[in-house]
Amino acid sequence: MIRKILQDDRQGKIFIALLLISTLYVAVANLLIPPENLLHVSTFTVTLLGKYLTYALLALAVDLVWGYLGILSLGHAAFFALGGYVMGMYLMRQVGDRGVYGNPLLPDFMVFLNWDSLPWFWLGFDNFGFAIVMIMLVPGTLAFVFGWFAFRSRVTGVYLSIMTQAMTYALMLSFFRNEMGFGGNNGLTDFKDILGFSLQSNLVRVALFVCSSLALALGYLSCRYIVKSKLGRVSVAVRDSEDRVRFLGYKVSHFKLWVFTFSAVLAGIAGALYVPQVGIINPSEFSPINSIEIVIWVAVGGRATLLGAVLGAFIVNYAKTYFTGAFPEIWLFALGGLFIMVTLFAPKGILGFFQKEDKKNSVDKVGAN
Repeated sequence: MIRKILQDDRQGKIFIALLLISTLYVAVANLLIPPENLLHVSTFTVTLLGKYLTYALLALAVDLVWGYLGILSLGHAAFFALGGYVMGMYLMRQVGDRGVYGNPLLPDFMVFLNWDSLPWFWLGFDNFGFAIVMIMLVPGTLAFVFGWFAFRSRVTGVYLSIMTQAMTYALMLSFFRNEMGFGGNNGLTDFKDILGFSLQSNLVRVALFVCSSLALALGYLSCRYIVKSKLGRVSVAVRDSEDRVRFLGYKVSHFKLWVFTFSAVLAGIAGALYVPQVGIINPSEFSPINSIEIVIWVAVGGRATLLGAVLGAFIVNYAKTYFTGAFPEIWLFALGGLFIMVTLFAPKGILGFFQKEDKKNSVDKVGAN
């Protein structure tokens, strides 16, 4: 199956191979090589790389809808944050009576706010299997409902982008409120363990890093499968000429809804893997500026290339880590300058600059099938 998906995808084969090899090396270098050895990889670096991997998966999700469907989503930070909150709720339920107030059922922030019982929407999150299902179901359901109304109403272009950003902003304001039951301004934090293993141990940190790497590999394969399928060909045709595709008899809204929902699920999974590695989730993750940053990652790496999204996420976030530490006052200027340079000198992004363009019209391909 994997061989079929990666057929005629030399770059994809190299990427998957390098990802698996580097993942194995980082895991071995952290767990088996002594800290005093130059080949040792610190736990801090493992966690940082794991965070980058979740960002790369998030960038893949955005590239799928923007690059191949033509939807400039400024709301994927919401799906990422929702997946993170779901994982955070599970982790908070695992704390039990080890919290500051020692309440075996209520998280510390609920005790502080004088809640007397656990809200109904927190029930079930003491079970890992239930949490995994909700990680995909919550962002997927929101994307489905939003897309159902937006795509049936034929909202497109900048109006759709504004709607996705408004959705994200509304969620951010809602989660800031203490009465919502999600920790308010402080969010969810002070996690202890996952599946009974301490989140502070090197082994768990490496395991989360490996899971993030595998999720990115599977996410790439899934997106690649979609892009090469009939669904992907129709999506590209919709991006290039939606009216012509509709005239050919395709239910455009159905194709857009399916891809948009799948993309949201990918973003939710990325958020769920992000939270146990950074140790906190709060309403700032919903910030519209975060969604704009994700779009910049994809634009820098190369829109409609998949691998470009991964590359852009790593490049921009590494630059962010460096500049915010060395020159915090110029980071935003550096990010803006990078975006302008790519737009002027490589409008198709770093990876898109080296790829050959397929001259055959995408709508003609769909019509021929």
